[in-house]
Formats: sequence, structure tokens, C-alpha cells
Amino acid sequence: MNQEFIEILKKSFKTYLTFGARSNEKLKVLHPFIAEKILNRLGNDYSANSLGLLGDHSKESCVKGRYLDKKVDITIHKQDDDVAGLAVKFVMSNYSQNSNNYFENMLGETANIRTARIPYFQIFCIFDKLPYYDNSGNITKWETISKHNLDKYIKLSDDNIDMFFHTPNKTLLFLIHMDIDIPENINTKKQFSEYLLSNDFELSVADVDYEFGRAVIVNDFGQFVDKVCHIIQGV
Repeated sequence: MNQEFIEILKKSFKTYLTFGARSNEKLKVLHPFIAEKILNRLGNDYSANSLGLLGDHSKESCVKGRYLDKKVDITIHKQDDDVAGLAVKFVMSNYSQNSNNYFENMLGETANIRTARIPYFQIFCIFDKLPYYDNSGNITKWETISKHNLDKYIKLSDDNIDMFFHTPNKTLLFLIHMDIDIPENINTKKQFSEYLLSNDFELSVADVDYEFGRAVIVNDFGQFVDKVCHIIQGV
């Protein structure tokens, strides 16, 4: 299942390159794929909401949290009940600028929903090397994801989810490698997008040489789907 997931990540990434960061078109590619894989395992008693799942008119739904209702990327329903939520983050640039916000927001939204007794899951996808743009769209540097960047996820992976409700029931960390050489004269977001859209490239699972605990699944989409479905069916 990993290869299917990589192909859909590539399609989502190329959609991002075509329509830009502010468009939700890339989500309409990625989110329904994830929802459908989960529903295929759960069976006909379950349904889901996400952008793109039922065509252009489909949308996300709100899950009733303990403190406030939250619009969730993917919501799984059994009959009329919300039985799980999934948040999906695919980072394609400027990670260091936003890394703490990504993580803190994830902890807060997870606590809000899990304390309402609804399982919550996170998918975090990121390239092992990605561009960093300034406000004018110039590439100022290339960021390489290191153990330092992943330390907070390593610590999260050892959390006891029954004690810490800010910790997702399961988190998928998926690190991606882009197999293409970027010429030195590619210096802007526009040039980068145009170059990738006009040259074929492949994505693959990047190596992760660090030890993670049970709360985080690393680079295995199929195992993540299995665990999500097992937890949902046990609710």
C-alpha cells in the first residue's frame, strides 16, 4: 500500500505546484484516497466526510469537541455518530518557520477531540529536503530534515495515549525523498514549480534511522490504516 500512497502524494504535490499553496485542490486529491482506504477496511457500516470524497460538492464536517467544534480533514461515521477524526498535514516548503506551530496545533486539536471521547489520528508527510522561500518567493536555502527536526515526534511516540489526551491515538510520520537533481539556476518558487512540472521525477520513502515508540508509525501507510481501523472498530 505504500507505493499507492507515494503515487497519490506525488499527484497531490504536482497539484500544489500547478495551483499554488492557497488552493485546496491538492487536498481533494490526497484526503479522499486516505478516507477510501480506511472505509474499504471498515466495511459498509461506516461512511466518511472529506474534501473530494464525493466529487466537487463534498466537504469536511465538524466534530463536536469537548471545548469547541472542530472542522476535521477526514471524519469517520458509524450511522449518525462520529467515531473518529483524522488530520492530514503535507509539508512542501518552509518547515522550520512553521514546525512549532504545526506541532502545537496538532496537540491542541487532538486534546479537544479526544477528551470528547472520539479517537483522533494524525498523518504528517514531509520531504526529507525542501525549499525555504522568502516573502518574495525566492529560495533562500534548502532545509534537510534531521533528527533535531523529529525529536518532538520521537518524544511523542513514547507517550501513553491513555494518560495523555493531547497525543493522537496513532500518528503516521511519512518522510519522502524526491529523486531529481535541481539545477543551481533554480532560484524562485515559480522556477522550481515549472521545472518539476516539465521534468519527470519519482518519489520514494526516505530513510529514517531513529527509534520511535508505539504511538508513532514511521513510513508505513498500510500499518497505519490497519491500526486506525482496529481502534475504530473497538470503540
